Formats: sequence, structure tokens, C-alpha cells
Amino acid sequence: MTGRPADRRDDRPAPTADGWRGCGPELTVTVVLMLATSLAVYGYFGAGAAVLTLIIVAVVVFVLLRGLVSAAAAPLPQHETWQPSGRTSFTGFWRKRGILANATASMLSYDAELRPTLQHLLAARLAERHDINLYADPAAARRLLLPGTGDGTVRGRRDDQLWYWLDPSRPAETRHQVRGIPPRTLAAIIDRLERL
Repeated sequence: MTGRPADRRDDRPAPTADGWRGCGPELTVTVVLMLATSLAVYGYFGAGAAVLTLIIVAVVVFVLLRGLVSAAAAPLPQHETWQPSGRTSFTGFWRKRGILANATASMLSYDAELRPTLQHLLAARLAERHDINLYADPAAARRLLLPGTGDGTVRGRRDDQLWYWLDPSRPAETRHQVRGIPPRTLAAIIDRLERL
């Protein structure tokens, strides 16, 4: 653990002074809206009004953006841990939504995108709260995740189906036509992860 502060809890990079780098999608949308507004003004009032509108809107937008970025770009002191800010890109939301839609539609998508995420969440929860390694001891992980009868056996077929979706030893699906995870099953897995 040399070279790192003792209280840093993860390997995520600390924010840098270059705060504009993470604002690409927002800046793109802003520029497109500025151009659309200028074109609308041009259509109604002519070229002079369009240029004036573009300049005024650009100045206002960049002053606002500079205020937002400069506050977030200040480097953290060494004794503080990095925490993600509440601001995220709207494209991140649509990407996550797309991953969920694809995972319910196709088993290939589930195995490639959502299954590793759920397995990492399960592994982190088991390691933090129960000191169990999902990949080294999947049987112990299964006993903790699924309600048992006391002797390690699982009560019902529905529980077996839940483990099927998280089992790290299950090979990935290769057929294109196999349907993905049912939404109710996904909800049940998330509920189990929260209660674990």
C-alpha cells in the first residue's frame, strides 16, 4: 500500500483540474441548441439578429458552465476520499436503460453486459459483509444468497433459477435467439442483493 493514502478506499482516479474533459456530451448539446436558436432567430429577424443572439447565448452559457466546472475541478486534499458527484451525463442514463432492455431481450446481451455487473455487486456484498469470495467459494455464496432449509439445500425451483442467472461457473450463452432475463427475475435478484 505504498504511494497511496491509507484512507483511499478505491482505485478510481481523483478529479483533476481539467474539469471540461468530462463535459463532452453536455457541451455538444449546448452548442447544438445555440445553433438551433440562432437559426430560428435568423429565419424571423435576419442575419444580424442571429449573430447577436449567438454571441449573447454563448457568453451566458459559458459563464454558467465555467462556474459549474471550476467549483467541481478543485483538487481534493490528500486526506479526503473521492466521491462521485451527483451530476451525470444524460447519455449515461440512456446507456444503462439500453443495457437493461437488451439484457431482457437477449441472453447474449445479458451474459455480456448485465451478468458481470450483477456478479460484481454480489461479490462485493459477500466480501464486505460475510467475508466470502464468490469466485473461490460459490457454494457458500449460494447458501447466503438463497434461503435454505438449514442443511444447505435450496427450498424451491425459483431459487435455483435465481442462482442460474448469477452462477459464475455457468458458461455464457452463444445462441442469438435465446431470450434474456425476465424483468421479475431481475427484480428478485436485486431484492436479494439488497437484503444480503
